[in-house]
Amino acid sequence: MHDDRTLVESRLKRVLDERIRPAVYPESVPLEVGIWTAPGEPVPVAEGLAAPRTPIAVGDAWGAPWGTSWITVTGTVPKAWAGRTVEALIDLGFDANMPGFQCEGLVYRPDGTPVKGLNPQNQWVRIAAPAAGGEQVLLHVEAASNPVILDYHPFLPTELGDKDTAGDQPQYKLTRMDLAVFDETVWQLVIDLEVLGELMAELPVDGARRWDVLRAVERALDAIDLQDVNGTAAAARSELTDVLAAPAVPSAHRISAIGHAHIDSAWLWPLRETVRKVARTTANMTALLEDEPDFLYTMSQAQQFAWIKEHRPEVYARVQKAVAEGRFVPAGGMWVESDTNMPSSEAMARQFVHGKRFFLDEFGVENHEAWLPDTFGFTGGLPQIIRNAGSKWLLTQKISWSQINKFPHHTFLWEGIDGTRIFTHFPPVDTYNCSMKGSEIAHAARNFKDKGVARHSLAPTGWGDGGGGTTREMVAKAGRMKDLEGSATVRWEKPAEFFAKAEAEYPNPPVWVGELYLELHRATLTSQAKTKQGNRRSENLLREAELWCATASLRTGAAYPYEQLDRIWKTVLLHQFHDILPGSSIAWVHREAEATYAALAAELDSLIDGAQQALAGDSAGGRELVFNSAPHPRSVVPAGGAAPAALGSGACEVIERPEGGFLLRNGLLDVVVDADGLVASVVEVASGRETVAPGTRANLLQLHPDFPNMWDAWDVDQFYRNTVTDLTAVDALTALSAPDQAAVRVARSFGSSTVVQTLTLRAGEQRLDIDTEVDWHETEKFLKAAFPLDVHTERYAAETQFGHLYRPTHTNTSWDAAKFEACNHRFVHLDEPGWGVALVTASTYGHDVTRAVRDTDGGTTTTVRFSLLRAPRFPDPKTDQGLHRFRHALVPGAAIGDAVREGYRIGLPERRVTGSAEQVAPLVQLDNDALVVSAVKLADDRSGDLIVRVYEAGGGRARGLLTTSYPLAGAVPCDLLERPWDGTRGEVAVEDGAVRLALRPFELVTLRLSAAG
Repeated sequence: MHDDRTLVESRLKRVLDERIRPAVYPESVPLEVGIWTAPGEPVPVAEGLAAPRTPIAVGDAWGAPWGTSWITVTGTVPKAWAGRTVEALIDLGFDANMPGFQCEGLVYRPDGTPVKGLNPQNQWVRIAAPAAGGEQVLLHVEAASNPVILDYHPFLPTELGDKDTAGDQPQYKLTRMDLAVFDETVWQLVIDLEVLGELMAELPVDGARRWDVLRAVERALDAIDLQDVNGTAAAARSELTDVLAAPAVPSAHRISAIGHAHIDSAWLWPLRETVRKVARTTANMTALLEDEPDFLYTMSQAQQFAWIKEHRPEVYARVQKAVAEGRFVPAGGMWVESDTNMPSSEAMARQFVHGKRFFLDEFGVENHEAWLPDTFGFTGGLPQIIRNAGSKWLLTQKISWSQINKFPHHTFLWEGIDGTRIFTHFPPVDTYNCSMKGSEIAHAARNFKDKGVARHSLAPTGWGDGGGGTTREMVAKAGRMKDLEGSATVRWEKPAEFFAKAEAEYPNPPVWVGELYLELHRATLTSQAKTKQGNRRSENLLREAELWCATASLRTGAAYPYEQLDRIWKTVLLHQFHDILPGSSIAWVHREAEATYAALAAELDSLIDGAQQALAGDSAGGRELVFNSAPHPRSVVPAGGAAPAALGSGACEVIERPEGGFLLRNGLLDVVVDADGLVASVVEVASGRETVAPGTRANLLQLHPDFPNMWDAWDVDQFYRNTVTDLTAVDALTALSAPDQAAVRVARSFGSSTVVQTLTLRAGEQRLDIDTEVDWHETEKFLKAAFPLDVHTERYAAETQFGHLYRPTHTNTSWDAAKFEACNHRFVHLDEPGWGVALVTASTYGHDVTRAVRDTDGGTTTTVRFSLLRAPRFPDPKTDQGLHRFRHALVPGAAIGDAVREGYRIGLPERRVTGSAEQVAPLVQLDNDALVVSAVKLADDRSGDLIVRVYEAGGGRARGLLTTSYPLAGAVPCDLLERPWDGTRGEVAVEDGAVRLALRPFELVTLRLSAAG
């Protein structure tokens, strides 16, 4: 037989496009349309419904950027349509390729009841099935004219990302407003032909199945009268019955489909618009669940459920009903799908605390999977946090985006820094927006890396990022692939059902140890510095507020601010969403975030001040107390307590050098700042060890061009290093001297920007503090601060949640080379046997570490560079413009414990309060610095119990005694939700009114302490 595949396939495409799809709606009549545009921000539903309408016609423009228009459609179902299915077709001016990224609508009945959402892939509203004829139609659409930010030519700078700069030019034109007859037989034929056509394209040409399908499709096309598609569609479908009924082979890959709409809690739209996106999507999905009995839908992010509950209670009632029926499945157990690299230990823990508790309180549901399809890499501390939250599985898709190395597994055990293992799955469909195309299903089967030992994978199915969810077409296509020869089998299954099956069939999966580093989006560790600083400051203030409010409550009987802290935590957790904290959202989002962080800081400072004053006593007492919220003592002030300030010890001096610059001395360090204002030498006095590599200078600011190939705010490509400008020109170099410190101030200018740095040695401290103020007005530039160190090491430590992880300093493999920009929390640490150096930071995350061998002496220079600022122009064209302040410190002679201590200290400065008390004893104390307290708070159940979270911070085994300053009745190990838990691997025992701990490396334990009496 001649090969006529191309002929038939081309025929199929044209007939589908030009004859069959148009015949789905064979008859239509226009609707009358009226519009009212809200003058500012969205208005309540009742106001939108009641507002007067102005006539508008198809083809007319509407919708200024970020505006809201209330559109009313009215009409009458023709009598001739009696007995037929009738739908309203409402096209607001959609682009079919952009669901979730442009205008959207939510349809209401006249009484204000939400019906469903409208988007480019979901433009229909069912009116009657069957119609009686003569029905009056009246629908209202709350239409959001969100502008297109990510257009066909992506990453172009645009002012549309902020309502203050977006202008008022209409963005859309009404395209179709009709009542129409819906021919379900033709619609089903479309699905039949799409499924078979897409399957056929994936089958081998030399296989019989492809030809069977081809001939069946040809017979179906022959059966269609192109002048009477509606009258012949049933006959055409009958020609496809046999090929659609042929069952899959027993070895076929098995796909668990789950309805899904990944909705970014903010990204190319502000938070307030996400509230409406969630309402539109959930209205659609609850309606689809009612229509499709096999369909299941999942949604993560407790915050989004809370938004519906607050803003769209009618939709929330439908969600509650569907959850109770087991068909709308809460997933993930986190407050939002957060970034996981940058949130602190406690913040990462609280993502699960608040997420899981919401699902338990609202639905009585505890899910056991972490659901993070779109997060930009995963910290090595996360497995232990997941396990301590009572969960055991993880799903993500994002690692498939890595640029260089293909991850070797799809199902595996992920081992964290403490040894905890989590059963993990990467869907081989390589998208969290699966649309049930045959190409996607075939790719999942071919791509699955665990063939021969496993055969299950998961496919999150539905339009996402901007929401939308699963469509009726996707459900219909999945139904045909339930058991179809040549295809993977598709079943709607809950995430827990998938994980249980996958785990059962794969008892010995491979193990991946350490972080799951995404070889992409590395610049999200630096973009939008003020958002990142607001996050870090909020985390630190929350630690302080919980500590001092708990102390004041137990010491003085002061009321503990449960509701206030709960609300603040949820706000901070929301802003850790993986497009807010990473700095990849529009200007509007980051402008609001900056204001939110400022308000939270004021609120938390007030709580801290009030608690500390209650503890210090009458301010007229005249005694100054120093409060120390860090987990290590400061001089005479214990961790978590307060005491009078100790007198400074040791002299500091600034000596002018004849050759220019200054020598700073404090008896512990000798620091040379040369005539260029650069650190030419840092000598540890006790050992005589030089810190700065020979022939180099430290605290060198370096400027790179920064124009990645795509994803401007997200990416930095490795070629940025090819060009660098060292900022060595000095505008002013000034010595500053005080009895307890020696300092030099350095002023520079470059491009359109200026920088002032103050380098300080303080009495009694083996640390060089570096305060940097940058007035930044560059674009598409990357600013780093370089510290070339005389240290020979093949690896370095970077702090992460509840510990640290090691990364190579070399580039032996492509996996090593790909980590050219990485994350730290408060420190990086490098050492040789017996001597080390720590670099600590108050608020920066991105850094790089490289090594070189010197020609002069054959020694190794290991250079650490902190990333300070970027200036991408998309999606915020004014990213990071303005004034910024950073704090770093160089700590020579530091062991890992010193790095931990100094890392906490730089972000938790002492507070001084005048009062009558002589001291404030800590609620709890530990006798081993390797055991670090990450949180002290009152139990959320308001029992009055004290919650103390402790982890081993050095990477070794540690024993210690935890004592309390009040009579202790008992100590119970708990999970993160403060429930009794036997998952702790270490030892916890109460002996003589104290708690004896024995923890493994990086092990975390949460203790519930009850007071005696």
